[in-house]
Amino acid sequence: ENRPIPEPGPHEVLLQIHSVGICGSDVHYWQHGRIGDFVVKDPMVLGHEASGTVVKVGSGVTHLKPGDRVSIEPGVPREMDEFCKTGRYNLSPAIFFCATPPDDGNLCRYYKHSASYCYKLPDNVTFEEGALIEPLSVGIHACKRAGVTLGSKVFVSGSGPIGLVNVLVAKMMGAAAVVITDLSASRLQKAKEVGADFTIQVKNETPQEVASKVESLLGCMPEITVECTGVQACIQAGIYATRSGGTLVLVGLGPEMVTVPLVNAAVREVDIRGIFRYCNTWPVAIALLASKQINVKPLVTHRFPLEKALEAFETTKRGEGVKIMLKCDPTDHNP
Repeated sequence: ENRPIPEPGPHEVLLQIHSVGICGSDVHYWQHGRIGDFVVKDPMVLGHEASGTVVKVGSGVTHLKPGDRVSIEPGVPREMDEFCKTGRYNLSPAIFFCATPPDDGNLCRYYKHSASYCYKLPDNVTFEEGALIEPLSVGIHACKRAGVTLGSKVFVSGSGPIGLVNVLVAKMMGAAAVVITDLSASRLQKAKEVGADFTIQVKNETPQEVASKVESLLGCMPEITVECTGVQACIQAGIYATRSGGTLVLVGLGPEMVTVPLVNAAVREVDIRGIFRYCNTWPVAIALLASKQINVKPLVTHRFPLEKALEAFETTKRGEGVKIMLKCDPTDHNP
């Protein structure tokens, strides 16, 4: 709260932050101080799902002006390397990313960011929707990597926020049927609300049993599986469930080493694809939200003012609700 308000550089903008969603990774850094090779060594500001209002623009910024409402893409390449040249800038090892050590995030009142990675929101897209573009982008990137198309049968594993955005995007891209699994009945209910055709509450079934339930509900094995938990048993179920010649996309991140039935996938030509965040998704997401092709509003279940950030993080840690949103603008009294 007492940090000085930063001055934007020539190609940066200073933003007054409005809405910030809390992600599981934020909670993980808070609780464990690391995710894989990313280790928190110094105090770090969390938050990477944000929207806000432009307060000041750098001398070289022409596409934004003070007063513009924007959504922030948190990953900014630091140099034009081979990945940036081919449009896959998310894979650049030199990328800046909000709230990934040592880079500070945007859960604060004022924040400066590269102007090229701030996208103007149309009048009919709210700040909250603008903050939800970040998780929505994961769904867009995953479903594109998976090749979801007209008539696809899709299995989504895990009904947290990322599982739910994958349901939304898969249905919008033409999936004929989507089945989703989770441990939590309330999360599966939310999945139904956002468009899942079938739900499976997993209790203590083996991965093979989960796969056979998926097949019986869909009437066939799905061509596409989107795995959003990172849990070993779920990845195994994903391989067993996916139709021969189909695609399994790994979105959830779990332990570094996982035991999976790889030969089963190999001999059935199941393509296993990874995703790392997203790239080139913000313009697509904004167009979808502005045209009302996708409705992300039901994802937000709790709202807290910035002063109650700790309470918001505790609520997320307990697994309550779906997406928890922090309101950072003290003058805003809208829900």
